[in-house]
Amino acid sequence: MNTGGILIAGPAAGALKGALMIPGDKSMSHRSVMLASLADGVTEIRGFLAGEDNVATAQMFMAMGVKIDWLKDDKTALRVHGVGLHGLKPAHSALNAGNAGTCVRLMTGILAGQAFESSVTGDASLCKRPMRRVVDPVRRMGATVTGAEGGDLLPLTIFGGKLKAIHHISEVASAQVKSCVLLAGLYAEGVTRVNEPKPTRDHTERMLPLFGQPVDVALDGTILLDPIGELTAPEHAIDIPADPSSACFFAVAAALVEGSDITLKSIGINARRDGWRRVMNDMGAQLSLENKTTVGEEPVADLRVQFGGLHGMRVNADDVPDAIDEFPVLFAAAALADGQFVLTDAAELRVKESDRIAAMAAALCSTGAQIDEQPDGAVIDGVGCLRGNVDVDAHGDHRIAMAMAVAAQRADGEVRIHNAAAIATSFPNFVPLAQSIGMNVRWAEEGA
Repeated sequence: MNTGGILIAGPAAGALKGALMIPGDKSMSHRSVMLASLADGVTEIRGFLAGEDNVATAQMFMAMGVKIDWLKDDKTALRVHGVGLHGLKPAHSALNAGNAGTCVRLMTGILAGQAFESSVTGDASLCKRPMRRVVDPVRRMGATVTGAEGGDLLPLTIFGGKLKAIHHISEVASAQVKSCVLLAGLYAEGVTRVNEPKPTRDHTERMLPLFGQPVDVALDGTILLDPIGELTAPEHAIDIPADPSSACFFAVAAALVEGSDITLKSIGINARRDGWRRVMNDMGAQLSLENKTTVGEEPVADLRVQFGGLHGMRVNADDVPDAIDEFPVLFAAAALADGQFVLTDAAELRVKESDRIAAMAAALCSTGAQIDEQPDGAVIDGVGCLRGNVDVDAHGDHRIAMAMAVAAQRADGEVRIHNAAAIATSFPNFVPLAQSIGMNVRWAEEGA
C-alpha cells in the first residue's frame, strides 16, 4: 500500500540510554472514548493516545452528536459529554474509521444497537480486512448488515434496532470480536455470553465496570454481560497507562544494541497484553519490572531493559494472542538472536494492516536475515548483523515500519523504509522518542 513517507534508520552509533514516557495505550484509548460517549454524564480522559486511529474514533462520535472538548493542544486529554446509550444521532455521511481496525469492529457492535441506519468505511488498507467475524454475530443478535463480499469487507451499512442476547463461541482469538459482541450486548435483551478459543486482551471487561456495567467471567471462561440499561460517567478521570505495544519497539532495540540500558515508565503489564515480554524473557532478554502499581483497573510498572542474552526459541502457543501486535518487532529480535526462533499458530498476522508475516519476511530478507515463511508463522535463524544500504517496503503498515527501524540499529549501513507514514496512526512521536535514547532514525527530507 502506497502511503508515502520514507524513514531512514540505523546503524546505532552507540548504546541506547535513558528513560522514556511512552504515549497512552491505543486499545484503551479507543474504548475509553466509546464508553464515555455512551454514558450519562461527563467523563474526563487523561493519557489519551492522539494517533490518527484514536482521533478517528472520537470524530465518529462527534459526527453522531457527542460533544468532545480537547483539553490539551496535543489531544492527550479530553472531556466527553456522554449522550447515554440511546442518545446517538445519525451521522450526515459515512463514518470513516481511517486505518483503525479496532475502531470499526467495536463500532459495529455499538451501531448494531442504534435505532437508525449507519454507514462505515475506512482507508484502502482497512477495506481489505475481514469483517464477517463481527458482522455474523451482530446479525444473529438481530441487526441487518450489508456490505461488500456479503458483509465481509467495508464499506458496511448497519441497520440497527432491538437486539437479542446470544452465546457467541468465537472461532478466532480476537479481543475485537469479543468486544464487539459485548458492546452489542449493552443493547440486547437477555444475558450475552462469549467464549474464546484462547483468552485475549480484556480491556473492555475491565473498563465497563468503571461505567457501572458489571461483566462476569464464569469458571469455564465464559464472559457474561447482563445489561443494566445504562452507563454512568465515572466520578474520577480515566487515566490511560502507557502502551505496551509501543514500548516493545524500544525494549527490543535496547536488547539488540550493545551496552544499552533504558527504562520504560508506567507500562501496562496486563497479562493479556504481556505476551511480548514473556516471549522476550524466553529469549533470554535482560528485563526487570520496577515500581509496580495500578492505574484504574490496569496493572502497570516501569520496565528496565538491558542489552544482551537473545537466543532462539519456540514461541508458546498460549502467548500468541497476547503478543499478536508485537510479532513484527519480535521478528526483528529473532533475526539477530543466537539460534532458531519458531512461531506457529499466528495466522492472524496475515489479516492485519498488512500480511505481517509476508511483509516482515520480505523486509528482513532484504537485509540478509534468514527467514522461512510459514502459513501460520515463521522459522527464523539468527544472524550476527543485518545488511544495510538497502530499501524495504513497510506496505503502509505502522508496525512494519517501526519494526524495521529497530532492526536497522544492528545493520552495517542505513536502511530506507518506504511507505512508513502510517506510523502516525498509532505512534506519531515515535521518531523523536527513539532519537532521545540514541536510536539512529530520521525522516527523509522531502523529495529525497
